Amino acid sequence: MSKWQELDRKYMMHTIDRVPVTLVRGEGARVWDDEGRVYLDFVAGIAVNSLGHCHPVVVEALTEQARTLIQVSGWFHTIPQIRLAQLLVENSCLDRTFFCNSGAEATEGAVKLARRYGHLKLKGAYEVITARNSFHGRTLLMTAATGQDKLQKPYLPLPPGFKHADYNNVDAIRAATTDMTCAVMLEPVQGEGGVNVPDDDYLAGVRAWCDEKGILLILDEVQTGIGRIGSLFGYQEYGIEPDIMSLAKGLGSGIPIGAFLAKEEAAVFAPGEHGSTFGGNPVTCAAAAATVGFIIENDIPANVRKVGRHLLDGLNGLRRKYSFVTDVRGRGLLTAIEFETDIARTAATACLERGLLVNLLKPNALRLIPPLTIGMEEVDEALEILDRVLAGITT
Repeated sequence: MSKWQELDRKYMMHTIDRVPVTLVRGEGARVWDDEGRVYLDFVAGIAVNSLGHCHPVVVEALTEQARTLIQVSGWFHTIPQIRLAQLLVENSCLDRTFFCNSGAEATEGAVKLARRYGHLKLKGAYEVITARNSFHGRTLLMTAATGQDKLQKPYLPLPPGFKHADYNNVDAIRAATTDMTCAVMLEPVQGEGGVNVPDDDYLAGVRAWCDEKGILLILDEVQTGIGRIGSLFGYQEYGIEPDIMSLAKGLGSGIPIGAFLAKEEAAVFAPGEHGSTFGGNPVTCAAAAATVGFIIENDIPANVRKVGRHLLDGLNGLRRKYSFVTDVRGRGLLTAIEFETDIARTAATACLERGLLVNLLKPNALRLIPPLTIGMEEVDEALEILDRVLAGITT
């Protein structure tokens, strides 16, 4: 254990089982530890580093803005915030934007907005239907929204106002809907819950049901947004439009920022009904505007579709080769490989030893979520390492 890891153990709360590596530098799809070892990064900050590590366009935006204006109150207009809002609205189906600092804040803000809508337009309806195996954040309210018992039990009793229905099942959402329902909130692809990809017509069916009942559809695009699954926003892959959408992770390519957007008719907050001291910070907004602008101008989603297909094809080749690989799934560059038994930690450790960072998604599954700018050769390198790792595993 390095001195840094000893200090971490001494001073930090133990809320995560950290990988025994101290990373000190990153460039593109690679990172270096404090002992000089280099790793190919297929975690990317958990789908955060859209453009890889320290992309010049992000570094330049950060540097220039830090020289100019770092933080002011939300009482005042700032140019980076306005530019980012314009960029998001003009390239989406939504009309209004609110900036915050994280995915949990963004999704909680989306729920808060839906409840306000319910009070104003749905006779006080306040319940939100979410999906089982969903993940919406780690605040207490978003823990209640998350459809995973194991994440909820340590914090009971939880705030009321959520119902959980089976994912990829429109009938289950219909059955859960009552006069007290103000919204349905779903991830276009469930990330933390297992990289669960729905049927192509699922979200369209939910959209139609929400329209029929006059309730809102919230899409939690914290992980799927900003190009991750092959379009700038995940909803575009399924041919529908949400009423409210939350964003974070890839929005700033490593700089902490969150946002939620709403259609005009759903943007019902009045002055004083929501706010954030640091939300819309000029530096974070400058980084995010540089990120989103680069992704749009260079059609990065096209690379995601092309390289994502190559990655999935390669993972499926491993499934055919190794009988203990039971499933491969994903969309774009949000992918998972599942095993017959709980060998994922062993596999992740072996990948680490060979210079590949992968995400331990479940005891029996790994998630691969590289930067959106990843190339074919880097994917082939990762697949070769994973192949050697699986060849050495005895199940």
